[in-house]
Amino acid sequence: MPTVLVVDDEWAIADWLEAIISDVGHRVVVASNGQRALEVLENEPVDLVITDFMMPIIDGPALIRAMMAEPRTADIPVIVMTALSESVVHERTKGYVAFLRKPFRESELLEAVAKVLGPSPTSTAV
Repeated sequence: MPTVLVVDDEWAIADWLEAIISDVGHRVVVASNGQRALEVLENEPVDLVITDFMMPIIDGPALIRAMMAEPRTADIPVIVMTALSESVVHERTKGYVAFLRKPFRESELLEAVAKVLGPSPTSTAV
């Protein structure tokens, strides 16, 4: 079962993402900011990171840079989500595999996750 790390400082969004992703059969770990995400990555194998762009302590771009600098996490795919345009995100960070503009639909999230992890055996309609 693939493990997805969800990183978002808004607990309601993190809970929503956790529910959707776990419903299709993935294990989900949640971190409230980039610093906590790096701690999780030290201790747990993760197959995908979905991170908010703007967060306190360590934001999404800093998290991605830290992951890319560490050989153990450099190859973990990252999906970035934010209300900002992708051009703004692209100016500040590289290395993500997909972009979700908030607000996004459940189907968009599941499509992005499936592109990275492959179709889930428990997913139905996306």
